[in-house]
Amino acid sequence: MISRRNIRVKVMQTLYSIDSMEKDIKPGQEIRMLRDHFDQTRQLLAYLIYFITEVARYVEKDARNRASKHLPTAEDLNINIKLAGNELVWKIREDGSFLKCLKEDKLELLLDKELVRKIYQQLAETPEYGRYIHEQGRDKKAEKEIIEFIYNDLLLPSELFISHIEELFPNWEDDCEMVHKLLLNYFARPGSFDFQELLSGEKWNYAKELLQCVLNKSEVAKELISPKLNNWDAERIASLDMILMEMGVCEFLFFDTIPPKVTINEYIDLAKEYSTPQSGHFVNGILDNIHKELVSGNKMHKTNFKK
Repeated sequence: MISRRNIRVKVMQTLYSIDSMEKDIKPGQEIRMLRDHFDQTRQLLAYLIYFITEVARYVEKDARNRASKHLPTAEDLNINIKLAGNELVWKIREDGSFLKCLKEDKLELLLDKELVRKIYQQLAETPEYGRYIHEQGRDKKAEKEIIEFIYNDLLLPSELFISHIEELFPNWEDDCEMVHKLLLNYFARPGSFDFQELLSGEKWNYAKELLQCVLNKSEVAKELISPKLNNWDAERIASLDMILMEMGVCEFLFFDTIPPKVTINEYIDLAKEYSTPQSGHFVNGILDNIHKELVSGNKMHKTNFKK
């Protein structure tokens, strides 16, 4: 569910954090830092799902509040609470993995109840909601569509909601695209994946090994990178560019399942997105030259970095 590109971003962020630290890291600290980055992704995904279900369930609270008025109107006493029984919402609320994540990460403490109320009020005024509550019976497609409508049409365009998410989750900007796909996949098949195992064992091993490889083989990578810098002072190159190039060189040399061209393209894209405007072209030139040198010198024999 989490792609190799997403993994590279997490490894890059961990390496950048380590590079920025004034003190040497303790044994095993780098792996804990990497795990924290993935945990933040899980928490972000779970919180988005939780917030959406709370908006849907707010209709019951709204009905109770209006019925308890001193002089409730007939409309106040006859609120349509169909949304509270939405089948998708209940499947989510019965998902043991989701509930475990909700409890362990204490996501209830993060909930902005006033914002939930505001989003619900916006929802209640939309024609889409009106059509939903007046449709007889429960159609599986309609149940899913109204929940996706809350997410796509009310939450994502809301500056208040995005500000709320950014305040809680600094990883929102980096993870939003991936989490968006995960969330929609989950709505299509609620209960289909384990929140505690969003990252497969194989991909977690790749993440750990890439991180440890760059840390252990940094000098090896720099020996290949430095001669290609020409008149560039290595100390003045953006630290993120150097990290990305070291990651690319390590994949060249030590990850035999990843084709070099895939490696080059991936790190060009990451450089464009996360570093300076010139970084994509710069990283492309360096990695491409190193690859050509390794091939021409018959040195492109990948091995396990631990050996």
